[in-house]
Amino acid sequence: MPTIIKKDQIAEYIGFQSAPTPWHVINQEQIDQFADCTLDHQFIHVDEEKAKATPFGSTIAHGFLSLSLLSHFAEDFSVIIDGFYMGLNAGFDKVRFLQPVKVDSRVRAHAKTLEIEEKKPGQYRLCTEVTVEIEGCDTPALVAEWVSVQMVK
Repeated sequence: MPTIIKKDQIAEYIGFQSAPTPWHVINQEQIDQFADCTLDHQFIHVDEEKAKATPFGSTIAHGFLSLSLLSHFAEDFSVIIDGFYMGLNAGFDKVRFLQPVKVDSRVRAHAKTLEIEEKKPGQYRLCTEVTVEIEGCDTPALVAEWVSVQMVK
């Protein structure tokens, strides 16, 4: 569940670390569907036999698939300003892919609110540091600074 805050609480939530999201399994069907959507059919993602001969020993998820899951994970880690009626993705200040995600791995996200700033009346810019963890792995799949905009009544 997202964390709902009042406008007068914004300063208190800079540096706020949300609870980790639930785990999500990235399976071959999801990898194949992502390959079809993005037209990225590199063998390391979709050819299980050829991928066995790589250092990973199996297929791996596209880095952009792992990144795109942030929209799903945000349902649980977001800080939402009371009166929110619409959100916009404004991009990323930084994205680093640190560890490939092997097929059938479980991943989850951790998020820290870095910045909340009212840019115009009722329009707030948020910067959130998101880390996608791979179960059983010391190195995260990715770390990103995600910029979003919340429209608030």
